[in-house]
Amino acid sequence: MFVQLICVLKFSIHLLPMTDLSSIFAATVRIFSQALMIFGGIVPYIPQYLIIQRSQNAEGFSNYVCLTLLIANIIRIEFWFGKHFEIPLLVQSIVMIICMLIMLELCIRVYSKSLCHHLPVNQLNMSHTKELTLDIHEKKFTDFEMNYFWKWTTFTSYLQFLFVFIFVLSTTTWLLLDNILYIETIGFLAVFFEALLGTPQFMRNFRLKSTEGMSVKMVLMWTSGDIFKTVYFILRSAPKQFWLCGMLQISIDIAILCQVVFYSEKYRFRRR
Repeated sequence: MFVQLICVLKFSIHLLPMTDLSSIFAATVRIFSQALMIFGGIVPYIPQYLIIQRSQNAEGFSNYVCLTLLIANIIRIEFWFGKHFEIPLLVQSIVMIICMLIMLELCIRVYSKSLCHHLPVNQLNMSHTKELTLDIHEKKFTDFEMNYFWKWTTFTSYLQFLFVFIFVLSTTTWLLLDNILYIETIGFLAVFFEALLGTPQFMRNFRLKSTEGMSVKMVLMWTSGDIFKTVYFILRSAPKQFWLCGMLQISIDIAILCQVVFYSEKYRFRRR
């Protein structure tokens, strides 16, 4: 019975015209590439998330990466209302925003724990330790202190900032929706901010002269993902802002990978 079924399937495939087979293959490739486009961007952050969760140390990861991607993808969504592009790219932005919020929440939670852990012993023995800790260390968005921008100690503060940013940007976009110059500008800003994704990490590595705590797998996935994304933009005739900034993004990824080699102990030993 099984052999007969295989024979029937083979016969059915032979009956299919080549045009049908090619169209099925093309549709499969298109669906796969779209799925990869939507979810591929969040994969690099899985190893970094696991490293932070396991070590309970977020110092190796710059949370300005989260800021960059949140701003870039929020602007990209606003750009879509003025100039429609492919739905997978729109969905990708929504998925990335969710991913960055998850990463940010973990970083803030780990950072808050480290603050409590490093309190002096005499403070830890006090009955009002919790209140004292909050008074000394807690920084909120509503304090409106520029020195502590994106260095707040509560996750709620980040959500408040994003809410204000979305409200202001959405209102402006609604008022200037028919202004081509404005729409093209925010389209460029969206991909430009995303292209600078690796810059905070690059600067953090440069400042510390170390890549310790940073997931090399994350950067390798950044690079492969950005190459795929740029090729996808070109093949799908996406707005030129997308693929131009994609090339810039690849360059920054390569620069970070060079830092991994340059700051490695083995390379330092050779330079001596």
